[in-house]
Amino acid sequence: MLVALTDTPDGRQRFQDLAHTIEWEQSRLSHQIARMTKRGLVAREECAEDGRGAFVAITPAGRKTIEAAAPHHVATVRRLVIDALSPNELATLARLSNLIVEQLDNEPP
Repeated sequence: MLVALTDTPDGRQRFQDLAHTIEWEQSRLSHQIARMTKRGLVAREECAEDGRGAFVAITPAGRKTIEAAAPHHVATVRRLVIDALSPNELATLARLSNLIVEQLDNEPP
């Protein structure tokens, strides 16, 4: 969820858009947001245009957390995937991944 929020220019998304982006049901997202709010990683903001709507916004503490986790995450992926495969296997993985992404892109919403 933090990655999805950092991928937006202002670090926030409407609740329903975030649920769609990360492909979670709204009830699951609501529980996770409550836990992350308690930890200070995200904040819930009212939507001025729609009194029923709300935004989820990453906080400075949330940005700090994701920035601290990123190097470890990259190193782990490199060790477990990239370093474990030969150049030919990586090329095969890339081809297969591209086929899957193409199928996902063509899937109706």
